[in-house]
Amino acid sequence: MSIQALYDIYLQHPSVQTDTRKLKAGDIFFALKGGNFNGNQFARQAIDTGAACAVIDEAAYEIPGKTVLVQDVLTTLQQLARHHREQFSIPVLAITGSNGKTTTKELVHAVLSSSFITYTTQGNLNNHIGVPLTLLKIRQDAQMAIIEMGANHQKEIAGYCEYARPTHGLITNCGKAHLEGFGGVEGVRKGKGELYDFLRAHGG
Repeated sequence: MSIQALYDIYLQHPSVQTDTRKLKAGDIFFALKGGNFNGNQFARQAIDTGAACAVIDEAAYEIPGKTVLVQDVLTTLQQLARHHREQFSIPVLAITGSNGKTTTKELVHAVLSSSFITYTTQGNLNNHIGVPLTLLKIRQDAQMAIIEMGANHQKEIAGYCEYARPTHGLITNCGKAHLEGFGGVEGVRKGKGELYDFLRAHGG
């Protein structure tokens, strides 16, 4: 199934869930995999709970008419988020940094939402799953969006930028956090700086 075809389903059911415990009737369930779990195994439970459909990447769990089989569920989630993001021509502010991201995001949201319809990251859902889920929560009435981005290694922020497509960016600071993943303080600076690299390359 093409991303456009999946997006057409999303437009009819614009609520995405990756956890069957939080699933509501009409949601689209994305069967993600982790080190200790396989979301494909919960596809049937999601459908029985009332999910509109389940996006899976293992044919053994197909349910005719109720599942969408893709090559990789996480990649599909991110591609769907990018396609949704591309429907908007609003300012999208990305916030990253070694610390202070969530507080800064909440403060900026408090200010912007007093004048604009502003969508933002809920809690600290700022990783490779949280960022696309945040994007998919943006509704058609949006005037602004704030996306929090966390990272513990280089190329991670660059990856988020490819589907969040920020127009504005803010780096709170570059501190001594996740040094092992980043390869030292200079690696932290370079990793966080991927946000500004993207903005510079795209007129942000």
